[in-house]
Amino acid sequence: MSDPQVVASRYADGDSSGGLSPADRSHDPARRRLWKAAIKWPMYSVAVMPVLLAAGWWAGQGQAPRLDQLLTFLVAAVLLLAWENLANDVFDADTGVDRLGKPHSLVNLTGRRDRVALLANGCLVIGLALFALVAARSTPLVLALVLGCCALGYAYQGPPLRLGYRGLGEPLCWLAFGPLATAAALLALAPTAAAGLGDPLPAAGIPWRAALLLGSGPALATTLVLFCSHFHQVEQDASHGKLSPVVKLGTAGAAALVPWFIALTLALQWAPVLLGRWPLTALLGMVGLPAARALIQLLREHHDAPERIGGSKFLALRFQAFNGLGLALGLAIGPWLPLR
Repeated sequence: MSDPQVVASRYADGDSSGGLSPADRSHDPARRRLWKAAIKWPMYSVAVMPVLLAAGWWAGQGQAPRLDQLLTFLVAAVLLLAWENLANDVFDADTGVDRLGKPHSLVNLTGRRDRVALLANGCLVIGLALFALVAARSTPLVLALVLGCCALGYAYQGPPLRLGYRGLGEPLCWLAFGPLATAAALLALAPTAAAGLGDPLPAAGIPWRAALLLGSGPALATTLVLFCSHFHQVEQDASHGKLSPVVKLGTAGAAALVPWFIALTLALQWAPVLLGRWPLTALLGMVGLPAARALIQLLREHHDAPERIGGSKFLALRFQAFNGLGLALGLAIGPWLPLR
């Protein structure tokens, strides 16, 4: 993906047209790149990962996950992440933090905060309605857990809390995409006869133990994506009082933490294998290592060069996606391969 920072100077004055006439605007390659960056479809792998992991986990237990629930959950999760992304553009527009450093903000591109806010709220309403349907087919706890995720998502950027401005976005991200979303997915996909199973899920209540075991590592990889999104905008964040971890630690100190994010992600996934809880095939999550290695090298060498590291979050995203998909597939095929 082209780095939107390359064309940021054309939009630095807040004019989303980039000086083009309306007739030429749709043919402007720079503007098309900004729209592509604004949509940022690869980011939606973080939304679908909890339910894909839950599907792999259930398959590994010898229980076919409910496909109707899986598909509905996938669509609803994408809509809620769209709400989160759109709402964040709106909230950041209110503080001014995106005026110079984020030309691909939808508010900057369209110049219509009101319409972006309306679209965000529409995604929220439809997404919650779909999750209500999922909950009606399983347990009300699913909707309760999803509402908890939404509350954390709002607290991240929404007024008056704006916890992301206090450097707390990463813990909120881990909680939302880890135990909360994973527990909701496990309950939503549970076979109707799941109450009779001993180890997988309790007959009633929230499966915190299973959710923590399954979701902790992948959620840390998701948190790494958020962490890496701050590197190229340190000056803008600091000037508007957004004290992200990268602002607090400095780019060198933050870059030094990235290998630890990756190591801990893998350790949380390898431990159940070493303890005999998961099959050896769960180690397929290692397919994300090439992207992790590239990310570590990029930030080690260019952490203080914003024009060089604007795409670091996409390397982190590649690690997150391949790692999570590898783990889900490894858990699913475990019963079919006699590897212990």
